[in-house]
Amino acid sequence: MLIPEMFFRDRQLQKDAWVLAGKGTSHPLLCSPGIKCGGVLSAPSGNFSSPNFPRPYPYETECMWLIVVAEGSSVLLSFSHFELEYHAACAYDYLQVYNGATRDQGNLLGTFCGHSPPPPFSSAWHVMAVIFHSDRHVAKRGFAAAYRKDACGGQLTGLSGEITSPRYPESYPNDAECRWTIGVTGGSGPLTLVFADFQVEGGQGCGFDYVAIFGGPTTAAPGLGRYCGSARPPRTVSSAPHLLVLFKSDFNIGGRGFKAHFYSGECQEVFTTIKGNFSSPRYPNFYPNNLKCQWSIQLPLGYQIKVFFLDMELEGRSSLTGSCDYDHLAAFDGGTENGSLLGRWCGRESPAPITSHSNQLLLVLHTDRNTAKRGFSIAYVGVVPINISCTRTDFHIQIPVQSLVQLEKNRIYLGTPSCVAQVVGGNFKIHTRFDTCGTESQKRNNTSVIISTLYIDFSAGDQEDIHQYEVQCEPKRKEASVTLIAGPNPSRLRQAENLVDAQQREGEAMDTREIKSQDTSDIVFISICILAGLLMVIAVVGLVLL
Repeated sequence: MLIPEMFFRDRQLQKDAWVLAGKGTSHPLLCSPGIKCGGVLSAPSGNFSSPNFPRPYPYETECMWLIVVAEGSSVLLSFSHFELEYHAACAYDYLQVYNGATRDQGNLLGTFCGHSPPPPFSSAWHVMAVIFHSDRHVAKRGFAAAYRKDACGGQLTGLSGEITSPRYPESYPNDAECRWTIGVTGGSGPLTLVFADFQVEGGQGCGFDYVAIFGGPTTAAPGLGRYCGSARPPRTVSSAPHLLVLFKSDFNIGGRGFKAHFYSGECQEVFTTIKGNFSSPRYPNFYPNNLKCQWSIQLPLGYQIKVFFLDMELEGRSSLTGSCDYDHLAAFDGGTENGSLLGRWCGRESPAPITSHSNQLLLVLHTDRNTAKRGFSIAYVGVVPINISCTRTDFHIQIPVQSLVQLEKNRIYLGTPSCVAQVVGGNFKIHTRFDTCGTESQKRNNTSVIISTLYIDFSAGDQEDIHQYEVQCEPKRKEASVTLIAGPNPSRLRQAENLVDAQQREGEAMDTREIKSQDTSDIVFISICILAGLLMVIAVVGLVLL
């Protein structure tokens, strides 16, 4: 099936369409001879159905419909009839819907079979692909579907996404009414909506042009806010699994409109505990495409945050720029993307641990519209604010009680459990001589230093969780320092290492199979060449004898 280039002003879209159509991929689309099947649908609206509908569809057929509407619009897809052979995993006959043109797991909106029709879909951009597959047994009536271009509004089911007023950032039209229903399929909330830009005609009570937000799929749900003017609305968090955003404009006076991002619970979290773990959506399976996810770590004042990268596999660097231009993970010091960039990673990197300068750290995952990978797994630990000093003979250590308010003093000790902290004023304090509490003398960089280990025991029940800090003093200079040397649960690290090792072994095994296959094919080729040479010699000898 040929896809006309005139439908694709976007070169990336053109490449994606060729990949989906089977050029340069191991997933070619098949159409049985004589069967009208698939195609490019570029009208503003239309209908399509399985071959022979409403009669049973043919066996061993695979069809692809690529729906392309005007740029800046989205595709609304719905099904009026659906009847395919049933299988619990839809392994026989099935229908797949892709968000965009790339046949990539990260773009897959769903795989469907049986008698339950798929829900209505709204694409994240102006392209959607639908694939129908049947095997060699059991045919049903198939499906009938309709699509239309939607200039504004729609049903958004991704883990994250962006919505904008019509024509944004140009002035929006008069007499517009747009509704965006946001809800992750099977999700349980919360949903967060953040406005990046906002300029709508103002007025008393926002009676002219406005944006209204509801904590449910309809206007009957509780209202969460009604906004107009040029002040950005506050961050909105809904405990329900759905949000409705309604935009209305009257007959005159417009504005630039708005741009907003939404995040589901799996795609945005705030951590306030002293340590934690999180991973990319669907990890260790492939993450979805078209994501912008945020994880914010917020600890009490005085803390720093140390992040350990347990596993990472994202789309690789650009071959043109050598940079992380596609899918990437970025870390920012502070609570926003305006903070200092601590790092930006992609591909199969193994970043060294990073430490924030403040008590807040933000991690942001961006994914584009194709090529999804396994994602990442991360552990973090709060670095306790420890004030340490030393003399030529003693360590002086103090920690604000409010930083460890949940701990008894016997959970904080230096070297051995007998050297516990004392509560003095608002601090845990340890004052000890160098010849006690497990201290030892070492040579580092040709300098004599005194070393010991500070233990802070966060264990609860049967779960052991002891953080260790190395405390060091250079007596001649009376200079002291402290460094976190053990934080995240070691079992998490081992699990990640085992996962990566298993995948590397699988890759090595695959390489070995490919080498063996190549060796076998080489032997066959050489044998054929020798046989052909012998036959040629026999033929020449025969001609000479004649």
